[in-house]
Amino acid sequence: MSAVTDTAPVAAPGNPLGRSVRDSLIVAKRNLIRMSRIPEMVIYGLIQPIMFVVLFTYVFGGSMKIGGSTSALDYKNFLMAGIFAQTVTFATASSGVGIADDMHKGLIDRFRSLPMARGAVLTGRTLADLVQTALTLLVLAVVALLVGWRTGSDGDTNAARVAAAFGLLLLLGYAFTWVGALIGLSVRTPEAATSGGLIWLFPVTFISNAFVDTSHMTPWLRHIAEWNPFSATVQAARVLFANPGVSPSHAWPMEHPVWASLLYSVLIILIFRTLAVRKYRSATA
Repeated sequence: MSAVTDTAPVAAPGNPLGRSVRDSLIVAKRNLIRMSRIPEMVIYGLIQPIMFVVLFTYVFGGSMKIGGSTSALDYKNFLMAGIFAQTVTFATASSGVGIADDMHKGLIDRFRSLPMARGAVLTGRTLADLVQTALTLLVLAVVALLVGWRTGSDGDTNAARVAAAFGLLLLLGYAFTWVGALIGLSVRTPEAATSGGLIWLFPVTFISNAFVDTSHMTPWLRHIAEWNPFSATVQAARVLFANPGVSPSHAWPMEHPVWASLLYSVLIILIFRTLAVRKYRSATA
């Protein structure tokens, strides 16, 4: 008869940074394989952003005023950066639910028993979600082109600038997945993670310049919208896409949207990754 002892796993030898990267990639691969075996996860993730494109384009497009114009085409080109940004941020909810589900099923405890970097479990999960978000964004861009969206509608752009815009969008999405990771670690059930992962996203995405020109908002609400990290990325994408933007503003994020987007995203990653890894360690201690 043998006794089972609760001993801490022995860390594998080697460079700590290299080991952390390797472990993170292994966990990311595991999550990507899981996603490929459940294709409805990807399919359902595509339905909502496509619905938003169709509804906002054809239902609200003719009644929105952008820069004094009520043209449906102008609003369509204005809208798409907001839809892209909303899509990558709403992926945050699935990250939180996935991590909460792993915690609820005890999978995190299994990872804990392995000689792997503690932060690799969360980093691997967020990297896998980033890949899924990139695929969703690719499909959504194709749909946008089909409904008439075009880059360069309000100036000159090129492939490098368009790629940079999508890069900023994905960076924001990756930053927000760490918010979702923290929520997933802080709740007791996946159902709670679903509610907690969505409730804060609606004010962040709608009190912004994603769907309307902020000049039509009341002054205090416009101030919030212009300093919203989400708004900075939306505005940066519009600048790089050379699509119609919001009315001129003296708010620093609106005057320097590309730098503001980078700064906001990096700060969110640094802050929420630190909090999420700390929460993970205390939750599995």
